[in-house]
Amino acid sequence: MSTEVQRGTLSSDIVIPKRKSILSKLWRDRYLYVLLLPGLVYFLVFKYVPMWGVLLAFKDYQPFLGFFRSPWVGLQNFQVFFENPDFLRLMRNTLILSLLNIVFFFPAPIVLALMLNEIRKSFYKRTIQTIVYLPHFMSMVIIASITYVFLTTDGGLVNQLLQQTTGHQIPFLTSEAWFRPMITLQTIWKETGWGTILFLAALAGVDTQLYEAAVIDGAGRWRQMWHVTLPAIRPVIIVLLILRMGSVLDNGFEQIYLMTNSLNRSVADVYDTYVYFVGITQGSFSYSTAVGLFKSVVGAVLIFASNWIAKKSGQGGIF
Repeated sequence: MSTEVQRGTLSSDIVIPKRKSILSKLWRDRYLYVLLLPGLVYFLVFKYVPMWGVLLAFKDYQPFLGFFRSPWVGLQNFQVFFENPDFLRLMRNTLILSLLNIVFFFPAPIVLALMLNEIRKSFYKRTIQTIVYLPHFMSMVIIASITYVFLTTDGGLVNQLLQQTTGHQIPFLTSEAWFRPMITLQTIWKETGWGTILFLAALAGVDTQLYEAAVIDGAGRWRQMWHVTLPAIRPVIIVLLILRMGSVLDNGFEQIYLMTNSLNRSVADVYDTYVYFVGITQGSFSYSTAVGLFKSVVGAVLIFASNWIAKKSGQGGIF
């Protein structure tokens, strides 16, 4: 009997906390949400509200009729785009540039981060980091100007050296064969240093005991990097690669536009510059919107496909 009373007393002493309402939780964390507010406003104003403009891709937009009164044409703009002879040329140019960036630029920050991680002197490491970060803060106009100064046939430093050593010059800026390597090298020089930030942060979180165990097993620096360092940062590499796949058809407007001229246009035209020339200079707003929407849809499909492949192969995805 006493045991039952004790059990009843114990059970009655248990206090079940009431579930807090959503409003009370919001009020409790109100200062955190205030900090979050500017970011939410930014995405709302500049990312979600402009999505109404996608409707132009399904209309024959007439400025004097306005956005809502312009006639609907369905998928006509997409049909015209897919039947356009420029479609395959633009696709080829865009994919080749993206493939070059994935093959040569994407591994560059990883290699540089691994090299920086091997530097033991903090002063030298920070100095090198500062130097390689600087190009990221230069605008593409400055990058294009530096490229012109070095590579122009009219007194450019590189061509002057070629003239003195080989007796002839190479028209880098107007050559179709040199356009893609030039764009890739620009991207590597400008963004490699900045791209190391995430990888260095991931390397800082690697457990040092793993290196100690590898040393005990007789592993040298190369073995430690291959069997400890790279597996530790593999999730970051996979996430960034998945995100990079989403921008396969996005090569950047400024860089391509600034380096394009009448002599290399056949290999320089990509979707970004095509949208500008067709939409802004020719006034085909609905057609250019359809081209931009096609890019976005393909990017979204590639992100989901890459994420699915990563998960099927046993790696972590982004969602």
